[in-house]
Amino acid sequence: MSIYAIGDLHLPGHAEKPMNVFGSHWDRHFEVISEHWRRMIAPEDVVLIPGDISWAMQLEEALDDLRAIAALPGYKLLLRGNHDYWWSSLTKIRAALPDGMQVIQNDALKLDGHVFCGTRGWTLPTSQQALGAQDEKIFQRELMRLRMSLEQGKKLGEGDITVMMHYPPLLADGLATPFTEILEEYGVQRVVYGHLHGAGIKIAFEGQRNGIDYVLTSCDALGFQPKMIVEEKHL
Repeated sequence: MSIYAIGDLHLPGHAEKPMNVFGSHWDRHFEVISEHWRRMIAPEDVVLIPGDISWAMQLEEALDDLRAIAALPGYKLLLRGNHDYWWSSLTKIRAALPDGMQVIQNDALKLDGHVFCGTRGWTLPTSQQALGAQDEKIFQRELMRLRMSLEQGKKLGEGDITVMMHYPPLLADGLATPFTEILEEYGVQRVVYGHLHGAGIKIAFEGQRNGIDYVLTSCDALGFQPKMIVEEKHL
């Protein structure tokens, strides 16, 4: 089992949302992703999708997009992004998911010795700009949810820990944040995140910090092809 990741698919969800308004490189973007996906990923692999999956406003409108993803090879783990307005009742989502998909929300999943956790995250405060009252409330809630997910992961037993977040957990300066403190406390191996596009990809940290790999996986930042996060090791 190898682990791949690609986020911010921004599928249409029955809406007229042509992504090429953000540049011609978005032309036929899901077709391009699908071509790479089928060539790279085997049925036994896991694919992490850290948010902004569909522009749909209701779950029913997102189902065609979810089915299109489900038709591709691999077992898919989904996380909510800031534009996933269709993501409401967890019970309804899990009941409606096509085979070969699961969502992570305040919990964890263990597959073949790998533990998967995650939460959406939120905008990070900086020394130049503190968060407003409402943003601070959401920020603190996301910290709590990250800890809750990692606690659930710990209950699953020993395993390599991968965390999905939608927002980046630290900025390009590499300075510690409340998110990184929790990630380090629980001995996480890697974090995949998305949310950033275009010139915005430069604001977040990529690479290894204090033993954790941080990987940006917005689909346009990856050239619209999934990124291998963990390669299967053959004994």
